[in-house]
Amino acid sequence: MAIFVIGDLHLSLGADKPMDKFPGWQGYVQRIRENWLRLVAPCDTVVLAGDTSWGMKLEEAAPDFEFLEQLPGQKLLLKGNHDYWWTTARKMEAFFETQGFASLHLLHNNAYHVEGLALCGTRSWLFEPDEPHDEKVMNRELGRLKASLEAAGETDEEKVVFLHYPPVYPGTSSPQVIEVMREFGVKRCFYGHLHGASVRAAVQGEVDGLEYRLISADALRFCPHKI
Repeated sequence: MAIFVIGDLHLSLGADKPMDKFPGWQGYVQRIRENWLRLVAPCDTVVLAGDTSWGMKLEEAAPDFEFLEQLPGQKLLLKGNHDYWWTTARKMEAFFETQGFASLHLLHNNAYHVEGLALCGTRSWLFEPDEPHDEKVMNRELGRLKASLEAAGETDEEKVVFLHYPPVYPGTSSPQVIEVMREFGVKRCFYGHLHGASVRAAVQGEVDGLEYRLISADALRFCPHKI
């Protein structure tokens, strides 16, 4: 049993918004499928760190969920900034159940214990002090991150955090998010959201005792990363 992570799949099998027109994204759906089948076994777990589907509603995202359902492993889904289909946990879980998407699960205000690790996460937010409305969103995301880490319980297992937004980036950061991770003893953080030229500027590796890794699909060349 192994744990993989990849974010920003931007699937568009039920919506007319394919990513192939962007440099480096040509044939991305087939590349995702081939790499996934090569690496991931049915007993493995894959964390999907947001921006999974371009579908505007659950029904429109269903072909993308079906694509994922046909791939091996259990999938844990985070919310991204482009997951417009995302609604209440109860509605999403009911939809997955009625559609037979048995391998899809939400990582949202909760945690999963897999292979000696406690998997926690939330969408997060990039804090920009000049925009007052961001503070309200940030406080909500901080609450969700704390809820996820608290859901892991008192355990000797390593708590690993998955975010959609990067908690650190040149010129901006989310110090509150970093503070929460430190409070709970987190040592590893995986994040997505960044594409294209932004990938080259991404903060990766250890910074002040926290190890960061960018796992957006194009940054990984559409290949799930084993943690």
